[in-house]
Amino acid sequence: MRSDPTLARVVPFFIFVGLTACQGLFGEAGKYWIYVGKSIVGIWLVWLILPVVKEIRWTISIEAVLVGVGVIAIWIFADPYYFKLADIKGYWNPHQQFGQGSALAWFFIVARTLFSTIVVPPIEEMFYRSFTYRYLVKEQFETVSLKTFRWPAFLITSVIFGFVHGNQWLAAILCGAAFQWLVLRRGHLGDAITAHAIANLLLGIWVAYKGAWHFW
Repeated sequence: MRSDPTLARVVPFFIFVGLTACQGLFGEAGKYWIYVGKSIVGIWLVWLILPVVKEIRWTISIEAVLVGVGVIAIWIFADPYYFKLADIKGYWNPHQQFGQGSALAWFFIVARTLFSTIVVPPIEEMFYRSFTYRYLVKEQFETVSLKTFRWPAFLITSVIFGFVHGNQWLAAILCGAAFQWLVLRRGHLGDAITAHAIANLLLGIWVAYKGAWHFW
């Protein structure tokens, strides 16, 4: 994987998605433990491919902060105003599973908030922005600058990003477009990773504070 630029960007994402698909195989309590396990695997995968994916470095800018705060505001407050793809039952709610206010419930809330902040952004941005977008521009994607703008690639990548996020598809499309804009502006993944991390952190805080478990 470390010797192949395509595999370095694609394999961590699909391992992460595959482990996510396994979360429901071991009962309601099992999905929480699998989430923690897959996140630890995710950290290892990101560390493993760092020498290959040079553009995956954390940076921060005022634009990244504003985008992170802005997209999660849209994610939360626009949610009631567009149709949902499925009637999902059995939301992630550690209080319901492990007891209201229990230490184990708070452990999983903190774990999900933390891991979604530090693990998910680099894996997703690497797959969607570094690989998918550029591959849609040209099969030899490494020859495509991260600053290269093409409407078809921009729209397709944003829409794919949106619909893999299920019922928050519309907000996720806008998020994907905003993150892509940061990459196009800066020519690296750093600001997009930061914006994504800020958005996920704020969402986790909101979910825990408001009990808005349907976002998870």
